Amino acid sequence: MYIDGINFRRIGRLLNIHHQSVINWVNAYAEELPDAPVPAQADDVEMDELYTFIGSKKIGST
Repeated sequence: MYIDGINFRRIGRLLNIHHQSVINWVNAYAEELPDAPVPAQADDVEMDELYTFIGSKKIGST
């Protein structure tokens, strides 16, 4: 349910349990997941649009 976008409190209400129990379950499951693979070398790097906006500002910040 959490993966589908339902928040912890809503899941708790649906299951008639405290939302902290749901948080504990999700955290316990996340700890058991294997580490994500990291590539040895990055060929392409993508930048966020915010970097472009800040870089193109005409006036300095106050």
